[in-house]
Amino acid sequence: MYAVRIFDGIEDKVGTLIHSPFTDDVRLSEGKVTLRIHGISNMSFTINLKNPGWNKIKPLKTLIKVTDLKRNKVIFNGRVLQPTEKMTKDGMVHIAYAAESILAYLHDSRQRWGEYHNISVRDFLQVIIDNHNRQVEPHKQFKVGNVTVTDPNDSLYRYLGYEDTYDTIKDKLIDRLGGFLIVREEPDGNYLDYLESFGELSDTPIRLRKNLKDMEREIDPTGIITRVIPLGERIESGDPDNTEASQPRLTIASVNNGVDYLDDEELIKEFGIIEGTIIFDDITQPNILKTRGEQFLANQKTARISYSLSAVDLNLIDDSMDPYEVGNWHPIENPIFGIEDTLQIIEKEIDINDPAQSSLTIGEKYVTLTEYQLEANKKATKVVELEGIVNRQARIIVGLREELQEELQNVDKALDDLYKAIDDMDIDALNEAIDILEQAIQDLQQAIEQIPSYGPVTHEKDGLMLATDKQKLDKITVTNVVDLDALVQEIEDLKARVEELENASAE
Repeated sequence: MYAVRIFDGIEDKVGTLIHSPFTDDVRLSEGKVTLRIHGISNMSFTINLKNPGWNKIKPLKTLIKVTDLKRNKVIFNGRVLQPTEKMTKDGMVHIAYAAESILAYLHDSRQRWGEYHNISVRDFLQVIIDNHNRQVEPHKQFKVGNVTVTDPNDSLYRYLGYEDTYDTIKDKLIDRLGGFLIVREEPDGNYLDYLESFGELSDTPIRLRKNLKDMEREIDPTGIITRVIPLGERIESGDPDNTEASQPRLTIASVNNGVDYLDDEELIKEFGIIEGTIIFDDITQPNILKTRGEQFLANQKTARISYSLSAVDLNLIDDSMDPYEVGNWHPIENPIFGIEDTLQIIEKEIDINDPAQSSLTIGEKYVTLTEYQLEANKKATKVVELEGIVNRQARIIVGLREELQEELQNVDKALDDLYKAIDDMDIDALNEAIDILEQAIQDLQQAIEQIPSYGPVTHEKDGLMLATDKQKLDKITVTNVVDLDALVQEIEDLKARVEELENASAE
């Protein structure tokens, strides 16, 4: 359950409630929050004329908070962006808004040119944040918090241009060194943590046939470089006033037979020639530059694998289960995809009006060429295994069908013998026929009990059995329909008639 409140600027400490799960009078027409650990979290929502927020929202000034009432935790804190006015064909008027988290404040400032030698990651981030803080209002400022990301030498060589602050951090730090940029809200202000790793390990699984509803896997090899051009320090032009970013750089041509690139033959065989550059600002010797380029190719990951899925958050109904938090790691089990791994939630989309319909993005996992090929082989093998299971199940079901039909034929024959004995008034034969019929019914019941028990499943959606199995099972038909309860009652009636005949004979 979530509550949504807007604020008329930073001075408004009370705000206006625009969504509550406890009343229909204060409710968003639509509302979705997308939380992510890579990039800026965002929100979209729609209000109508009856909503308390109507005519109170001002783009870029109005602030917005979403609170998880179950855990009493603010999950989204940001500002409202542009509105989109809508009118439906029945005359209903709505306004849709987009919002972004406070991390987007880093887009509100521009850096200034500078050249920095032998500087640590933390100190370089501090320079960037200091530039940002000098240009924006107090509530948009950040303090540098925990920094656990380092470069191999902990001695950066970087230039700053005039890009906005967020893009600068992404280009100069995250894209080159990795890590996670996390906003931490404290009583004394907003802190910016730059962490090598983020999130906690949970033992609450996301498992097919338990809480996994649907899943999509994306294997993206488009970031692969099969031919790399290593570039070292900038070559000075001799003009002290020349600060252009397009200055030439050191290459490996002098130590690589006149060629300025390195090839990965195995990757080229798999993907073709895909050229890219890698820059090492601190390298001044061509031979060292070549070695670093070779190391890059050797350690390069071939493909990015991510998973988009819908899963039931069992914490909504069971407090013993961990909620699905962005950044946390969960066991993922899906035998159809050949997945049995522990992966990180990198994005979560929350439906404010229907939290059970929330979706997750799992990953990202980067794999080498060998792992990439193994993934494909494993998936193909899993398909073969599943086909084998389906075939075995089909054979079992066919055998059970044949056995059931045989038992039904025995019941039919026993009934025929019973009716014949009644017609002939043969008491001894009648008793024998009843015994045979009872035995046939018992055999039929045992045959029925051997049929596997499956949970709910459709032709399109797997349940406790595969949808393909369901399709095959539905093709199995029994021509003779037997009502066992009616059959037992018929036997009891026959026994009564036999007793009457025996009594009549005795008289």
